Amino acid sequence: MVFALAGNQNSGKTTLFNQLTGSNQHVGNFPGVTVDKKEGIIRDHHTGEHHRGPRSWGHPRHKRADIPPKEQATVVDLPGIYSLSPYTSEEIVTRDFLIKEKPDGIINIVDATNIERNLYLTMQLIDLGIPMVVALNMMDEMRANGSTVDVNRLEEELGVPVVPISAAKNEGIDELIEHALRAAEHKERPRRQDFCTGAVHRCVHGIAHMIEDHAQAAGVPPYFAAAKLVEGDEPMTRQLALTQNECELIEHSVKEMETELGTDREAALADMRYSFIEKLCAETVVKSGESREHARSVAIDRILTGKYLAIPLFLAIMFLIFWLTFGVIGSFLSDLLTAGIDALTAAADAGLTAYGINPVVHSLLIDGVFAGVGSVLSFLPIIVTLFFFLSLLEDSGYMARVAFVMDKLLRKIGLSGRSFVPMLIGFGCSVPAIMAARTLSSDRDRKMTILLTPFCSCSAKLPIYAVFTAAFFPRYGALVMILLYVMGIAIGIVWALLMKNTLYKGNPVPFVMELPNYRLPSPKSVGLLVWDKAKDFLTRAFTIIFVATIIIWFLQSFDTRLNVVADSSASLLAGLGRIIAPIFAPLGFTDWRAATALITGFSAKEAVVSTLAVLTGTNVANLGGALAAIFTPLQAFSFLTFTLLYTPCVAAIAAVRREMRSGRAAVCVALMQCAIAWVCALAVYQVGSLFIG
Repeated sequence: MVFALAGNQNSGKTTLFNQLTGSNQHVGNFPGVTVDKKEGIIRDHHTGEHHRGPRSWGHPRHKRADIPPKEQATVVDLPGIYSLSPYTSEEIVTRDFLIKEKPDGIINIVDATNIERNLYLTMQLIDLGIPMVVALNMMDEMRANGSTVDVNRLEEELGVPVVPISAAKNEGIDELIEHALRAAEHKERPRRQDFCTGAVHRCVHGIAHMIEDHAQAAGVPPYFAAAKLVEGDEPMTRQLALTQNECELIEHSVKEMETELGTDREAALADMRYSFIEKLCAETVVKSGESREHARSVAIDRILTGKYLAIPLFLAIMFLIFWLTFGVIGSFLSDLLTAGIDALTAAADAGLTAYGINPVVHSLLIDGVFAGVGSVLSFLPIIVTLFFFLSLLEDSGYMARVAFVMDKLLRKIGLSGRSFVPMLIGFGCSVPAIMAARTLSSDRDRKMTILLTPFCSCSAKLPIYAVFTAAFFPRYGALVMILLYVMGIAIGIVWALLMKNTLYKGNPVPFVMELPNYRLPSPKSVGLLVWDKAKDFLTRAFTIIFVATIIIWFLQSFDTRLNVVADSSASLLAGLGRIIAPIFAPLGFTDWRAATALITGFSAKEAVVSTLAVLTGTNVANLGGALAAIFTPLQAFSFLTFTLLYTPCVAAIAAVRREMRSGRAAVCVALMQCAIAWVCALAVYQVGSLFIG
């Protein structure tokens, strides 16, 4: 069996998915965490005990559903949406899956604390006629606020099973699984599909009869198809392959409805649905007033999102995070790990020497693997510390506020505040950030965001920044870090203004996003995000960087005749480096080792550090001293500028190709970024030379 998990953004969908499947997908307290559908196997719940949480708060419990025969069931976590209209990428992904893949059942998660808005999607899902169960989430918060829901009445009016749950606390999950499996096994379709009255009723049902044969041929429920045609849904019109005469008859029916109601077609259906929802909630929901969470959030927002304090406070918070990461906690932990790696390297070196192993193999292990991979691993604490603080901000709900605060500024460069979320993810990794751009409804906004995201310095560049700032700017490490991030943002803004007035003329789409209530960060959610980043870092260290390190060691250790060289300047790598070094000479760094490190950075940015460690024949603790022989402080900052701006990695370019559906576009993006990086690094070095002499 296959179940679709559908619901509004930020309704707890990913949390419920994790509870259903036992997986550990990232959960964030801002809309748009799920940018594509994910699937997992529903966990085995056929044990001796089932969750015995209340069926409803203050209402009699239904007789427990019979447990269907044990079988494997898959649940697909769909992107969060507010309707089944094909306006955004999330809506298209969800709608296509529900109509074309025809799941055995739908699990519709509804936020009980905001039930009126959530039920709008529920009514459209019911129109599909697929076996369905409503998971009424966050009932613990509703109960804490003194509010109640008449679950039995709600179930009766909607015509589908309604199960109260708390996904965050794992309450009601077993009962939800039972009802979902039972509904799918017995093909229990919604008992009610007609929510319309009056002129809307006559119009929708008249069109449903007219297109019934087309709908059956297309595999779409006639009533759902009719409602979409009334809304003016063009993809549905194409899918049904209607004749010109039929289209004219439909338009005539819609015009009659609009004339009778005195409103347009979309508003007529929306009014009909919301009228039903208001009446239903008045009969089933008892609220004690404004929730404590909402009142608290409004009070906090008066300060954090105020007209004058919002941006200064955001910058102050980010400065504090950078200072703690690079100046206090992260650097301290990194120094400890570096000492451990150095001790392990020394022990391995002594052991291999005592064993009398072949000198070439000895060099491979110590000068290659330990120097390369070990130099990158020492920066793991910095990555973990940074993302620990960022995950606290995200999980608390603050990052969603920052998106709104940034909307006004982003509009000046041709984007909406919604682009801030992918760009924010870009500070972690460019690949998921580029994928997250698909949540933008406008093709123009999506492409502009994809082109700008690489200017947000990803975490893979942190080891490079850390090494160079420690070596050349030890007293101003945090300040240099912030300067690099601000520089990337500033150059991205300039590039956005150029695109806004040339390639992508036009206005950004209106920005609408629900602000979640502030919540205490979940230790599990924070831990999962930090572990995800650490795992990604370790995976790259022991795969891409490991391979790159061995290749660099080989090219550095042998000449063109494959003889072992005593001096690396006579190696294959030196020859290749000297060929490309003139390209970077105007930028200040003429040493072939610097040029070679930048080339290996195309595979993964962490490889720049490991390459320099291998080429200088030193470990992380002594790498700063070795770099001082290659760079002056000005040359080092020019090198950092180029590193900041040039192509993130091969994986990011592959993501651009996939999202823009064009290999040429991906190549152009890579060349464009390299050109911008070269020009900016040239400006930094040449202008700096005028002052430093």
